Amino acid sequence: MHSLAWQKSTYSPDGSNCVYVAAASIATIHLRESDEPEVALTTTPAALHELIRTLKMAQAPD
Repeated sequence: MHSLAWQKSTYSPDGSNCVYVAAASIATIHLRESDEPEVALTTTPAALHELIRTLKMAQAPD
């Protein structure tokens, strides 16, 4: 996975505890955390979209 172009999430603060994203293809997305860069999760764009949508809904005020 060293050939992936990792990009820091715009929602990550400066410093530690950052989330990085890389697209291997149009069907595969990789995620990793700055504290453990050798560990990466692999998902699809649709699954990542659903996760983000769900997290945004959970943050919405009642």
